[in-house]
Amino acid sequence: MKILLLGSNGQLGWELQRTCPDHVRLVTCDQPKIDFCNSGNIQDCINTTRPDVLINAAAYTAVDQAEKNEGTADRINHGAVAQMAGLCREHGIHMVHISTDFVFNGRHYKPYHPDDTPDPISVYGKSKLKGEEAVLHILKDQALIIRTAWLYSSHGNNFVKTMLKLMTEKQTLNIIDEQIGTPTWAHGLAQAIWAALDKTLKGVFHWTDAGAASWYDFAMAIQEEAIHTGLLDEAIPIYPIPAQLYPTPAQRPFYGVLDKTSFWEALDIKPVHWRVQLRSMLKEFHP
Repeated sequence: MKILLLGSNGQLGWELQRTCPDHVRLVTCDQPKIDFCNSGNIQDCINTTRPDVLINAAAYTAVDQAEKNEGTADRINHGAVAQMAGLCREHGIHMVHISTDFVFNGRHYKPYHPDDTPDPISVYGKSKLKGEEAVLHILKDQALIIRTAWLYSSHGNNFVKTMLKLMTEKQTLNIIDEQIGTPTWAHGLAQAIWAALDKTLKGVFHWTDAGAASWYDFAMAIQEEAIHTGLLDEAIPIYPIPAQLYPTPAQRPFYGVLDKTSFWEALDIKPVHWRVQLRSMLKEFHP
């Protein structure tokens, strides 16, 4: 099976490469080799590769910058995705598209089900929803869309690595405790994607690790686990603060926990708590 991975330089792209099954011939492509704002680049890449499956892990993910770069965010998260879906339909390619919890408004009181009505509150979220809608309109029920959240990995830039750095540089930290979601090791998502391809799953699914946390809870866990694994020598005080004390250009969902039940059942996978996955990531992390 030949699979084209777009967005191969990111956290998920890196994890997909290192977990790639032996029976898969994986072709990778990302910036600067391809410009996702350039339709000719995208067309040439797909037409030249002619894969059996296209995994789109590419996205404009700078949530705050998207507020002032709406055109670029829309081009990458919507326009490019629509073009990919059209080429997949033209060539009979199975498409896997990665989306986000930011398609929801965060005012829910229980984990979001894949069938819940999206209502994004940021430019980033709106652009990602338009990308989803394009895939569903063009490919109907023949594509696989996976929404995820709070991704981190030992590769790339993410909250875990930022916290580890700050915990060695600062005497105290203030972390928002009002936004609730689920930390997700990209390694586990990559394995879920390969499992979903083996079963030829189609439709809209959610994937994160199990459980929920605030950013404050997550930071506290990072410090505790890092001390336990020897990445940090000592703890510093970490204080919870309301979101209003750390204003950002983009609104963020206050509650972004996703219901993963249908995906876990479809893959026959037992959920793993986010803290267990954090521990596994830190064990392999070498700053």
